[in-house]
Amino acid sequence: QVQLVESGGGLVQAGGSLRLSCAASGRTFSNYAMGWFRQAPGKQREFVAAISWSGGRTDFADSVKGRFTASRDNAKNTVYLQMNSLKPEDTAVYYCAAQVDRQYSGRIYYRQYEYAYWGQGTEVLVSS
Repeated sequence: QVQLVESGGGLVQAGGSLRLSCAASGRTFSNYAMGWFRQAPGKQREFVAAISWSGGRTDFADSVKGRFTASRDNAKNTVYLQMNSLKPEDTAVYYCAAQVDRQYSGRIYYRQYEYAYWGQGTEVLVSS
């Protein structure tokens, strides 16, 4: 089992920045690919970002490309989502997710069903 705890959400004005953290515990973290998803009020949860086990590969939803970055510190069992130039449409609950990469392939995952473990979410509110 892997336990994931997100933090760093809050209220920010449009154009501002936030950094979300996702702390993992329970098993070796370094061979897990990680993802970030979000769910806005009244909408389905959607993919935001993904990062490979080493951090060497990342990808982002088109809606956040150029504004969000993802990184990880395997020594701290933590993955980060840096969110810049925030917009009101970024308002959502943000979730991190983990999926083991047993072969250390560097794969990243885009679909919710590909992730085995999920955090409880942290809320981000962007005011206009």
